[in-house]
Amino acid sequence: MLLGWKKRYSDILKEFNYSEKKDSESAIVLNSLLKKSNTIEKIIRLIEGNTVFVIGSGPSLSTSIPRLKKYGKSIKIAADSALKPLVENGIIPDIIITDLDGDEATMEKIAKTKSIFVVHAHGDNIKKLELVKKFKNCIGTTQSKPFSKIQNFGGFTDGDRGVFLANYFNARKIILFGMDFGNKIGKFSNTKKTERKTKLQKLKRGENLLEWLSTFTKSELFTTSKSIQGFKKISYKELDIIIT
Repeated sequence: MLLGWKKRYSDILKEFNYSEKKDSESAIVLNSLLKKSNTIEKIIRLIEGNTVFVIGSGPSLSTSIPRLKKYGKSIKIAADSALKPLVENGIIPDIIITDLDGDEATMEKIAKTKSIFVVHAHGDNIKKLELVKKFKNCIGTTQSKPFSKIQNFGGFTDGDRGVFLANYFNARKIILFGMDFGNKIGKFSNTKKTERKTKLQKLKRGENLLEWLSTFTKSELFTTSKSIQGFKKISYKELDIIIT
């Protein structure tokens, strides 16, 4: 577990009135469903020392997709809400960060590919965890104490958890796409009007966590999306230079 994460998790529990007990119960269920595998080794090979794209479902995802198609061989980590539009455009992420609230049909479509599913257990998704049985490559995560087959790399929302994952496995450079932490919610996020306030609150917390990460990570941080403190804002034209 990251040094300083316990305090930030405690803050999340208080802010959103979550239950650590339920989070732990969900993690125990997920652990029981996961098989022993070499998936962590696969993640290391993908990320360590490499340039990694982390893709969210913010408003700028639509303009990002044509650029992402250009970089077919680049390592891509995607939040599950971005998965459907990516797959529809022929982009299969190497790693999907999910708490299983994304499009199930799309997840099942690529369940047996080389894509790695990083499935997050929390108090509200226990009933969905059986879905992991369909994934060829899968590991489990929690925000609370890691144990057995359950990891904790840090992060809160699917998008920022992807960045924390890339950091944990020592990516050389991390470049964000469709990660627009602001007052607009992307059309791909499937957020109901009644959930808008909470969604924006979660995005703000995710942004704060990334700002914190930027103070100690050894990875070089860039964003093609909305400016984030600690990340260098770049244009799509600069990608060729940054990637090399």
